[in-house]
Amino acid sequence: MTTPEQPPQPMSPHEEALVRELARVMLVLPRAVDADMVREQRLPLSEYTTLMHLSEAPDRRMRMSELASVCNLSLSGMTRIVARLETHGLVGRERCAEDARGWNAVLTDQGLARLQEAWPAHLASVRRHVLDHVDADDLTRLLGVMRRIAN
Repeated sequence: MTTPEQPPQPMSPHEEALVRELARVMLVLPRAVDADMVREQRLPLSEYTTLMHLSEAPDRRMRMSELASVCNLSLSGMTRIVARLETHGLVGRERCAEDARGWNAVLTDQGLARLQEAWPAHLASVRRHVLDHVDADDLTRLLGVMRRIAN
């Protein structure tokens, strides 16, 4: 860790390579899974992820701002996604009971069925692009490293 008295240390060639590959994975992986989902299910990854998070939420509902946050989107971006899903009957919107100014996104039964239909394609894509490239011995270590980075 760098302190105010210590200047940052230059990266080693291996550290530099890791940082660059991580940045590349962060760009390439979502695009690859999205392309698979659109091709196989006509469901963009952003919509799949929205349905997934709603399916895991209590009563299959989340405040729009919280949903935007867990999906790593702006509130306006999430509003557009929810509006698209709403036109297909996959999600509804309801006023928040505890705060009448806010809105909840609510996963419908039809939305849950659509998520279950799309899940095998998502799983196959994630296996092909990620899990098939990680040895069982490395999985636990990699998970630990990713968790430390994310925290």
